[in-house]
Amino acid sequence: MKKLIITSLFLAGLTTINAQKSIPLYKGKAPGTENWTQKEAQQFNELFKTEVVFNVAQPSMLLFEADKSKANGTVIVIAPGGGFQSLSINREGIDVAKKLAENGITAVVLKYRLLETKSNDPAKEMMENIKDRKAFDAKTAPIKVMAGNDIKTAISYIRKNAEKLNVNPEKLGVIGFSAGASVILESVLHSDDASTIPNFAASIYGGPSDSVLGYKIPEQKLPLFICAADDDQLKLAPKSILLYTKWHDAKQPVELHIYEKGGHGFGMGKQNLPADKWSDVYLDWLKFHKFL
Repeated sequence: MKKLIITSLFLAGLTTINAQKSIPLYKGKAPGTENWTQKEAQQFNELFKTEVVFNVAQPSMLLFEADKSKANGTVIVIAPGGGFQSLSINREGIDVAKKLAENGITAVVLKYRLLETKSNDPAKEMMENIKDRKAFDAKTAPIKVMAGNDIKTAISYIRKNAEKLNVNPEKLGVIGFSAGASVILESVLHSDDASTIPNFAASIYGGPSDSVLGYKIPEQKLPLFICAADDDQLKLAPKSILLYTKWHDAKQPVELHIYEKGGHGFGMGKQNLPADKWSDVYLDWLKFHKFL
């Protein structure tokens, strides 16, 4: 890839789907974490059996432009999961982005701020931390706020630069996986500025807290797609049902899919199960709502 030249934080480069461009979210240090010194890293994690990114201190976006022959102006911000300790960057990020781009949707993978990993094994650290759920929730609470600010900043950036990105600012969606589902809900439920609220959203095996479920849904129409597996090892499927009920009771457009098998974190992986087809069902939903 040719050397990229930064212009107003937009990185111009090659235009194929595989030519991802990294866009920093903030000029200089991210607000509130100016003293963070951890260095972002990426590795294949044996425990999760996938590539992960960890120690994100300088949030950024990976841009995948839509196939130009199919582009329709829709743009979707993707928030991978990883327990706020890491990001499942391929299975819940880049692989999703490529499929969306192939179908005419500009995709942006958000690398939001995370808990510091002090070893070289973020998955192991997260599994140790989560044994004390109360302490873990307290530790991640401020990170959720920071990650929420990151996705709202990303949404604001995309809308302000819609013409450069060749997208429609009123066809902007968000999709989050696991912890990333909590991140996208921050933009939906905790935005005081209407410009940072997406036009549609998707929660994939998310586990919103009771406090999040207590927040009021925006009054404007905001379709929501929800997907999970009944055999989720973290037992989060009931949370998806509660999220569905919240949207249903508010008379907002909502669609829920609970697969019998699939576990937690299936993302774009293949298990020879019906859950493997969730992304095709999601595309059908996008088409139904005229975002595809």
